[in-house]
Amino acid sequence: MTEVHPMAEDVPGWSVPLHRSLTEPILMGGIPRGIAVALGTLAAAIGLGLQLWLAGVAIYVVGHGAALFLTRQDAQFAAVFARHLRVARHHLDV
Repeated sequence: MTEVHPMAEDVPGWSVPLHRSLTEPILMGGIPRGIAVALGTLAAAIGLGLQLWLAGVAIYVVGHGAALFLTRQDAQFAAVFARHLRVARHHLDV
């Protein structure tokens, strides 16, 4: 006869309540906060600094739309992309 182990919920101290805010990224307007700040700064620099209002607005709208699409696909896309750039590439020598 096999021994039945207790479920993880039955062991005191095994499970810990985890608030949802600790596992989700911080979003502004539906995109990660760092990307939103960088995109807004770039658009403001082009729109105000270079006085190219339409170009600044266009860069913001296109960038926000692209970031929103990527965020809906994977909320951690910024961290994944940063890691992709950091990790050394392995080439196959044939």
